[in-house]
Amino acid sequence: MSARAFRLALLLTVLFLCARPAWAQAEAAGGLTFEWAFDEGRRVSAVPSHVWLPDGKLLLFDVRRPAAERTFEILDPATGARKSALDMAAAVASLKALAPDAGAGQTLEWPEAFDAAGRRALYVFKGDLFVLDLGSSSFRRLTKTEVEEQSPGFSPDGRRLAFVRAHDLYVVDVDTGTETRLTRDGSETTLNGSLSWIYWEEIFGRRDIGYWWSPDSRALAYLQSDESQVGTSAFVDFRPDSSPRLITQRYPKAGTPNPRVRVGVAEVGGDKTTWVDIKDRPFEYVLRVKWLPDGRRLSVQTETRDQRESGLYFASRETGAAERVLTETDPAWLNIHDDLHFLSDGRHFLWASERDGFYHLYRYTSDGRLVNQLTSGPWSMASSGAGVFWVRQAVVGIDEAQGWVYFTALERSSTERHLYRVKLDGTGMTRLSAESGVHRISMSPDARFYLDNFSDVRTLPSLTLHRPDGARVSVLAPPRPELLARFDLQYPELLNIPAADGFQMPARLLKPKGFRPDRRYPVIMSIYGGPSAPSVSNAWPNGLLNEQLYLAAGFVLLTVDNRAATGISKKLENTVLRGAMEPETHDLLDAVRWLKRQPWVDPDRVGVYGWSNGGSMVLSLMTRSKEFKAGISGAPVTDWRYYDARWAEALVGMPDENPEGYDRASFVKHAADLSGRLLLVHGTYDDNVHPQNTQAFANALVQSGKLFEQMIYPMRKHGIGDRAGAIHLQRTMLDFWKRNL
Repeated sequence: MSARAFRLALLLTVLFLCARPAWAQAEAAGGLTFEWAFDEGRRVSAVPSHVWLPDGKLLLFDVRRPAAERTFEILDPATGARKSALDMAAAVASLKALAPDAGAGQTLEWPEAFDAAGRRALYVFKGDLFVLDLGSSSFRRLTKTEVEEQSPGFSPDGRRLAFVRAHDLYVVDVDTGTETRLTRDGSETTLNGSLSWIYWEEIFGRRDIGYWWSPDSRALAYLQSDESQVGTSAFVDFRPDSSPRLITQRYPKAGTPNPRVRVGVAEVGGDKTTWVDIKDRPFEYVLRVKWLPDGRRLSVQTETRDQRESGLYFASRETGAAERVLTETDPAWLNIHDDLHFLSDGRHFLWASERDGFYHLYRYTSDGRLVNQLTSGPWSMASSGAGVFWVRQAVVGIDEAQGWVYFTALERSSTERHLYRVKLDGTGMTRLSAESGVHRISMSPDARFYLDNFSDVRTLPSLTLHRPDGARVSVLAPPRPELLARFDLQYPELLNIPAADGFQMPARLLKPKGFRPDRRYPVIMSIYGGPSAPSVSNAWPNGLLNEQLYLAAGFVLLTVDNRAATGISKKLENTVLRGAMEPETHDLLDAVRWLKRQPWVDPDRVGVYGWSNGGSMVLSLMTRSKEFKAGISGAPVTDWRYYDARWAEALVGMPDENPEGYDRASFVKHAADLSGRLLLVHGTYDDNVHPQNTQAFANALVQSGKLFEQMIYPMRKHGIGDRAGAIHLQRTMLDFWKRNL
């Protein structure tokens, strides 16, 4: 090759490399990529799935093992003995013989549910119900219908399964396959035993819990929803080519009719429903239904439309007559919780409340008389599990014989979760967990042992077995840092950023490898905001592997929680009431101004990112300030009139009562004030935050002459959770930051 030809080839090679799209260069030390992070990386932090059995033993499924070696196991915590609970190969063969099209692989996955004794497991394949008998390692098929069976659940005695078919409630005998139909009026607008969208999302925390077995397994309490007055929204698929599919959804927007709900009790084998009769005060929502231990009564919790008053009722199974036991009120709104616990003495129950501004536990007599407060102080109990943040459950175990109640709380720090116990009379509170970080607790029914899923910002999750005094018995699944050793990860540091009035906002900071304090770096600030929705915690960060790719590109990453988002107290949450996101915005602007004062920050290259409520906060910051060069807003609510009634009305009130608040909170009306380069992202099948939000804001930007970018993900829902979509989204965002920061 001549020198000229060589120089030309070299030039073309350089031009080709420089022209490669930014996502093609998305690789960090050790070959870490977005693909690896989504695939292998998601398994690095896994711990075994488990369920506690009534006899105090554990049923385990270790997903960390190779697929061919996975099976269900029984662990006796008292002795440490561990044995296989079934012949996995025989179980898979049984399933393939019954349903060749079920898609069975080498091993079964964790089931939908186990019966209470841990002898049977429930699976749903292609909409039909299958039960696995662990003792014989064989399957029984219970349904074979064209209509999908939904929301299946075992009775307490394990002999029956309840399920919903075409909006009606059924029971099937597990041994004989005999079906009993309990309701007959189900339709597209009358739902029996299943949930409307707003109840599934906002009230029951994305759990399809629409019925409740009685303790004696002879009756079902269930929720009936009338959606006939609820407005309909539509989504258009891009397939099939000739006539795209139209999907509709009943979705109550702010100020419009909600589903009308009532609670009934249907006896298995009976021919009628006994409706719970609440006469003393009108209500809008049914928040919770729970049987009392004797099975003769059930509790029903209601709430008013303005969400400022809630009533707890005890209703007769036989007549439906209901008596109000207690009332909760809040000047802003009441949060939903699952901390109603009936004691076995039949005379007392535990109840959680935020009446003093913090989430604490109280003991009542069965007629609603307050006995004592168990927990108190300027801190809140908090959920330790993996549920949604807007449904709280802090109590993890009760040992009545010894008089202990076990719970998790933020007593040490809002960024940590620790296990505590306290006596029923409120004395002797003790912290049981030792390591600084987040402890996710699962306790046996008899409170003799508990599992601790622990991690911190530098330590991968582990699973350990403990006695109730906190003493460690064994390590069931240690952390596996060796799986990440080749990547030379950069770990975050936790800090506090002062607001203008001195409030210390929790923050998490990540710096690139080789960080030099005498250089100036571009910074991406991640936010979520919202009441008691913290993004900063001393736990293993789920997005840490993806974040390494941004660090490798030279960005500093900052995550910060405004005061209302911390979860510290209801007092702080209530600061956002009818504030049209202004209090959160003020806090976060204080954070970015603090950031720009740091000598290693390039103040002209600061971006902001958020998804869902965080996406809304991005628009709030970029229309109310000129602090950001660029921002990415994912699936944002752009006008609270477009969002669901329950959440929008909690924060801003009814539209006809607070029109000015809705106008102040509408980014559509303030799109002309946008400052900085913006990327809008949305899925076209987002049934949570409807695409209408992004479309309306985009249209307002067009009308005001503002340039922006937009990425639309066809037929993806709120989380863009599929592999292709998730990886593409990360590449798209990194490309945007490289071009704009």
